[in-house]
Amino acid sequence: MLHIFFLVVKLLGLILLSLTHRNKVHGKFMSNIGRCDVSEGNWIFDMHYPLYDIKQCPFVEKIFSCQNNGRPDNFYPKFRWQPKGCEISSFDGRQFLSKHRGKDIMFVGDSLSLNQWQSLTCMLHVAVPEANYTVQRNSQLSTFTFPDYNISIMLERNAFLVDLVMEGNDTRVMKLDSLTSSLRWEHMDVLIFDSWHWWLHNGRKQPWDFVEYGKTRVKDIDRLVAYEKALTTWAKWVDSSVDVAKTKVFFQGISPDHDACEGRQGPLKTAGVSPPSEVVLERILNNMSAQVYLLNINRMSQYRADGHPSFYGLGGHNGDDCTHWCLPGVPDTWNLILLSFLV
Repeated sequence: MLHIFFLVVKLLGLILLSLTHRNKVHGKFMSNIGRCDVSEGNWIFDMHYPLYDIKQCPFVEKIFSCQNNGRPDNFYPKFRWQPKGCEISSFDGRQFLSKHRGKDIMFVGDSLSLNQWQSLTCMLHVAVPEANYTVQRNSQLSTFTFPDYNISIMLERNAFLVDLVMEGNDTRVMKLDSLTSSLRWEHMDVLIFDSWHWWLHNGRKQPWDFVEYGKTRVKDIDRLVAYEKALTTWAKWVDSSVDVAKTKVFFQGISPDHDACEGRQGPLKTAGVSPPSEVVLERILNNMSAQVYLLNINRMSQYRADGHPSFYGLGGHNGDDCTHWCLPGVPDTWNLILLSFLV
């Protein structure tokens, strides 16, 4: 009973902190663009939106191509995020490519990183339709290249950031204090990390048999505790191995799920509080010595239950997808914030 009491106290503390904690500029991480707090604002209907037509980007995956999958309404892409009292920089893809000529940009994370990566590559392709591009895809690393600009925008599928290894007898071990994947990250000019949603999988979808940290090996662990331990390992790597004068490091923030998204029309009127996972993420970022930028996407995305694929994604009528996002759509705004930091 005592351990349940302490667990409840910890959870209440996280909820209380989330109620009072808003991402502005905390410690050594930054989520504002200048004086602009992008997390507070409203979704405004804008006839000039969306930024592109999905038919202009044949490389976008079926799961995000909601209109190609028969979604009957075209209302959801026409909303622009308007922060209170300030502006997000307007999108100029040609200028961005020219300024970042010769650079390597990498997204590292789960399918929500894929969502944002596909959004960015589509935005840039439509901005310079005459420019050649190449796309190389495999299960772990995908690369979108603009040869005319010598710029590569990569995606590494790595849902946990720390190591998930296969041992004897096909035993899958999640090593919360081991991070060998970092060898592929060390020479990037821009890194955008993401992790959370896969930590919640259990049952047959749970991707590990054991969790290991230090000399301890257990069959399972509180998922928020595991997430914090993994982020601590990641943060130590950034602090010790990344020269932030040469490499800009971002974290995507926590993209919200919605309990029901079928048939939603327009933004919700209210957003909820920051989830405990975001409070943990902020605490880790705040304790880092390196400069890291937080893409503060949670609150703005909470309003957009209408922006998910629902039955117009990969699963069709077999599944109501309220996790990923239609393109064009909400991830385009995430990228406008990202590009505002980079420009």
